[in-house]
Amino acid sequence: MKCPECQFDNREGAKFCKECGAKLELTCLECGTRLTPSSKFCDECGTELVESIKAPQLSYSEPQSYTPKYLADKILTSRSSIEGERKLVSVLFADVANYTSISERLDPEQVHQIMDDCFKILMDEIHKYEGTINQFTGDGVMALFGAPVAHEDHAQRACFAALAIQKKMVGFYERLKAENKIDFNLRIGINTGPVVVGSIGDDLRMDYTALGDTTNLAARMQQNAEPGKILVTDATYELIGLHFITESLGELKVKGKEAPVPTYLLKRARGIRTLMDIAAEKGLSPLSGRSEELQRLQRLWDLAKKGQGQVVFIVGEAGIGKSRLVFEFHRSLSAESITWLEGHSTAYGANMPFFLSSTC
Repeated sequence: MKCPECQFDNREGAKFCKECGAKLELTCLECGTRLTPSSKFCDECGTELVESIKAPQLSYSEPQSYTPKYLADKILTSRSSIEGERKLVSVLFADVANYTSISERLDPEQVHQIMDDCFKILMDEIHKYEGTINQFTGDGVMALFGAPVAHEDHAQRACFAALAIQKKMVGFYERLKAENKIDFNLRIGINTGPVVVGSIGDDLRMDYTALGDTTNLAARMQQNAEPGKILVTDATYELIGLHFITESLGELKVKGKEAPVPTYLLKRARGIRTLMDIAAEKGLSPLSGRSEELQRLQRLWDLAKKGQGQVVFIVGEAGIGKSRLVFEFHRSLSAESITWLEGHSTAYGANMPFFLSSTC
């Protein structure tokens, strides 16, 4: 059944939405009686519920109708602290390639249904990474990452969302090709730059002023992307280059800019990489002052090899060197034949069912 808050399709009989956690309660539209999710008929007036209970209609001009409750609450809670502030954000533009020719070939009602289904995929993936859809463009969307919900990893979130959209769209493309004989593909462009956040209304409408070419460049990236591809600017690449596999496409001449813009094709994520992984790739300074801690870990490891299981907690202030200590200990065991397993959480995983997440 559909969640009345975020429109996620849950299994039949579910009591809470596994996407946003909202309680799934059905209400008879005839008499208003609250019913269990598995009900087929109202036990008060006998009305059949399959037809009478429908999800609220989405209005693409009203942000509160398509923004999940958990995200809307974050926006409204934090708006007083960000209104009028200058923020570094990542802007994502996505649109349908060859939309005009598709519209000419199909009935308007078919086009409307196809775009509704497409927008559903776009909204789901963008909202998972706590991006906010600022504008529907008829055949696409514009989304912001980093405002009004602030994230230091906004560029990564925008790229993860773009890759997730293209992955989800594959099955959608194939279905449309089989059913309607059309080639349906999205083009996505991402750019990072500053904006000044204006007022945020109770209806979640946000006024903002883009500084420089922030939104313009994102739109140009999208327009120059090949169908099914994702282009990012050098400003975005500087923030995500160590986390994603990209391909340099050289400098792109962009309308409205005198100098060409270095452009990159976003291919895939490298997997979850810690700050220590990235630092090690760049080169680490020599470790000093941690010989005692390393020796203690080695003694505990020797006990573990003898069959005496050990659990170690490493506690300390941020930046004191906990991750580096574990990294060096692991490196000291490189000559031994062991299986080393690590688990890491991500902040953006909080909105994904069964995903390991962190609120740090």
